[in-house]
Amino acid sequence: MPDGVTLLADHYAPVGGDRAPVILIRSPYGRRGLFGWMCGRGFARRGFQVVIQSCRGGFGSGGTLDPLGDEHDDGLATVAWMRAQPWYGGSFAMFGPSYLGYAQWAIAAEAGPELKAMATQITASQFRDAAYVGGAFALESALSWTTLTDAISRPFGGTAMLTAPRLTRRAVLSGRPVAELDQVSAGRPLPFFQNLLEHHADPAVPYWEKRDFSPKVGKVEAAVTMLGGWYDVFLPWQLKDYQAMRAAGRRPYLTIGPWYHVDRRHGRPAMADALAWFRAHLLDDPSGLRPDPVRLYVTGAEEWRDYPDWPVPAMRPERWHLQHGFGLGTELPREDEPDRFRYHPDHPTPVLGGPVLLADSRPRDQRRLEARRDVLVYSSAALESDMELIGPVGAELFVRSSTPYVDVVVRVCDVHPDGRSLNVCEGVRRLGPGSAAGDIRRVLVDLWPIGHRFARDHRIRVHVAAGAYPTIARNPGTGRSLGLGGEMVPADVEVFHSPEHPSAMILPLCAPRG
Repeated sequence: MPDGVTLLADHYAPVGGDRAPVILIRSPYGRRGLFGWMCGRGFARRGFQVVIQSCRGGFGSGGTLDPLGDEHDDGLATVAWMRAQPWYGGSFAMFGPSYLGYAQWAIAAEAGPELKAMATQITASQFRDAAYVGGAFALESALSWTTLTDAISRPFGGTAMLTAPRLTRRAVLSGRPVAELDQVSAGRPLPFFQNLLEHHADPAVPYWEKRDFSPKVGKVEAAVTMLGGWYDVFLPWQLKDYQAMRAAGRRPYLTIGPWYHVDRRHGRPAMADALAWFRAHLLDDPSGLRPDPVRLYVTGAEEWRDYPDWPVPAMRPERWHLQHGFGLGTELPREDEPDRFRYHPDHPTPVLGGPVLLADSRPRDQRRLEARRDVLVYSSAALESDMELIGPVGAELFVRSSTPYVDVVVRVCDVHPDGRSLNVCEGVRRLGPGSAAGDIRRVLVDLWPIGHRFARDHRIRVHVAAGAYPTIARNPGTGRSLGLGGEMVPADVEVFHSPEHPSAMILPLCAPRG
């Protein structure tokens, strides 16, 4: 590196493949083991050279890991080094999921015309918005990842993927202030966790300036294929990257399956997708590419579909209003009193499932959560026919709170005829002092996108709450910094559904196939 630090890399080469195209993989999780075997040997056996590099500060590489902060400079320096090697043939691609995908975006716009292709999985060009979802601190994901990366650098770090979620769960149940939770999970303060608490979600904060590559996505000329999961913690921002490339006239490929972030089931499809992509764009063999660029797995229907674009062309937004008597339907609401609940930050509303980084995020039965007094539940009538929702999901709610500092959590569930209520997607919006306590506020909430069939005789159900702990940190109701602890103020929340204040979900309706 230009500052004298040495980063270690393993180089794989195909037998007889002198100066073959290179696949560059930069990882903070090590170079070897099963991942190194699958990627290094796997791609090399199919005619590619592979360079797998350990990022700064881990697995033998020098320096100190500054998460997200060094991947631009170190990545470009690695490309410059690679160009100078006698085995380099003049073209390369990049591969990798999660942080490894972020490391691709960090250099993609400046890597030069020799970068022909990228295969990214469960990732995005910036992680700031995933750390502060809707302005609310993504506590469980942030703490589990910082605990993981601290543990893998220590002796016996190979078990960190198993121990980090357990240590995180112990920390968030400890009752300690947020700023001390890293001491519970890792035994010491973790700089990156403290930085996340300090710098919040404002993209104008200098801390994020060198860690956000979303403004450059439209400038990337390499061919990009993206693989994500409906339950992945980064999916909303991965889709923003897709749409930024489309707006710039590019034609990326997109695959979304029924997967969560650490789901082993997406490993094999990711390798197959990348191999076909690399053969097409580095070896001039497009025979493995599908005709349509977008492939989606529609849950509920349990089938794969191909489309020309995202959002899918057949989608039309439809408003489903919250109704009198906790109903949900397309008709306008009648004049009615608001529904009410009290949120106690000392006893925060818990969460069951939903997208988090290091846990199984598949849908779970929500009936235990729906029985709580701090969760409002609105249900449609049983559907008379199948209904498919494929696309972005939003909520427009009219809310009044006794404190201006409150979270609005919205969740969509599929209620089966036997009573099971399975979460499908959710979102949150953290409110600040935009208006005085007691004012009615129009709140827009972006939920995770959806690709789901609600079957005949099922019902659509919507939750409205003010907490989802520990997925997001509890809102103390005071406006104080999360890390400070101290007094917590309950929030008395009212949700309106009347002609003047027609709270509604905006659902992406598509005509069912078959």
